[in-house]
Amino acid sequence: MTRDRRPPLPVVVTALLLALLAASLTLLLRAAAPGAGFLAGYAGTWAVFAAAVVALRHVPRRFVVPLVLAGAVAVTATGLVAAPRTSTDSYRYAWDGRVQASGVSPYDHAPADPALAGLRDDWLFPRAAVCERDGTALAPLGDGGCTRINRPAVHTIYPPVAEGWFLLVHALSPAGVRHKGLQAGSAVLALAVTGLLLGVLRRRGDPRRAALWAWCPAVPVEAVDNAHVDVLAVLLSVGALALVARRRHVAGGVLLGLAVAAKLLPAVLLPGALSGIRRPRTVAAVALTAAGTVALTYLPYVLLSDGSVLGYLSGYAREEGYDDAAAGGRYALLRLVLPDAWAPPVALLALAAVSAAVWWRGDPERPWHGALSTTGTAFLLLTPGYSWYALLLIALVALDGRWEWLGVALAGAVAYLAGPVTGTAGVTAAYGAAGGLVCATWWVVGRGRHVAGTGAWPAARWCRPPAWGRWRRGCSE
Repeated sequence: MTRDRRPPLPVVVTALLLALLAASLTLLLRAAAPGAGFLAGYAGTWAVFAAAVVALRHVPRRFVVPLVLAGAVAVTATGLVAAPRTSTDSYRYAWDGRVQASGVSPYDHAPADPALAGLRDDWLFPRAAVCERDGTALAPLGDGGCTRINRPAVHTIYPPVAEGWFLLVHALSPAGVRHKGLQAGSAVLALAVTGLLLGVLRRRGDPRRAALWAWCPAVPVEAVDNAHVDVLAVLLSVGALALVARRRHVAGGVLLGLAVAAKLLPAVLLPGALSGIRRPRTVAAVALTAAGTVALTYLPYVLLSDGSVLGYLSGYAREEGYDDAAAGGRYALLRLVLPDAWAPPVALLALAAVSAAVWWRGDPERPWHGALSTTGTAFLLLTPGYSWYALLLIALVALDGRWEWLGVALAGAVAYLAGPVTGTAGVTAAYGAAGGLVCATWWVVGRGRHVAGTGAWPAARWCRPPAWGRWRRGCSE
């Protein structure tokens, strides 16, 4: 009797959905103009992504890792099909890399500074005729020219590990590739995150969860097409939490410090990295190692720079309204119930309380659980307006399996793409819906699947929602 070598039906269905997802992302990035149309198409890719992840539940285990990897390559590659679509940050990355390669500190001069005029080229600083023809997409300069770099009159904001990445990509990129060097480098980093997630989840959990990162539309759009440096911070952050979970606290602290020095946001992971650790020596090993690593990465730039290495950091905080709740769409949910002036201190106190609970009652074998709680809470409290910040959140969701937090990532995209039209009301509605999904899921799970006596922080005592099956020992079916 001949053995049937055809793949099981769930594998075929999942593969077809992945093909549809890759085709949809390619069409979105090549054809859709930024705005409402792009947001509608982007939402459609998220729907296909959700269907593919649900279909993966039924795939036999021996097919899971190859399917996740194949899907990761196909989905990630779609980010290479077009120039950056919804962000111009990568042009600043390219400029900072070029400036460093010339022997100048990126913190000493703004791109518009005439002192660096000799480094300008027609790609980043188009000729006057192009400025007149395409002025809406370019930032004007004081001399009548223009540039693709946003905020050309301010100094760079990026920390030293990010600057090192920009220099490395510049050095390795062939002349004339423009944005492709950064996109290709980011694609490699995104795939490295997938591989790291699979390595962790094959030992702790279910490798199916890696698809929550590997196939998520935010990865090709934000990490690859827009080439945001956040993906480097994500890779370092996942590595840090994996090492801490294996009780390699000093090495984990070093990676966490490097993650913070790539993008400041991973600083919110520290309480998660300290989950359930009560020994003062171990707490100090993680916290001080991370802080020391950040300081050491800044040191060469401090020695080589004539000015401050903090760049536009304080100006960015003011511009985004983080120091003034009345500005922009920050603290949108808190402002529904509190006076504007109260929102920043209440957000700080609430985040401190969650961080303390994560540290005191967290599970040291699953530091990503507490890290997801603090990071997700920070997003709901601060309601940031940039969608790529959520790349870190998506990786934590993949590690922990609490899919409900993906709504926060999608809310960030709504805030970024629709916020200029809808204003604060759109930001509030998007994050309000995401927060409602998180609360509703926790309520349902808490009522139906509570497992007593695990000793974990309260949210960790519950099994995952039914859509994800039995991912954690001790959960009842």
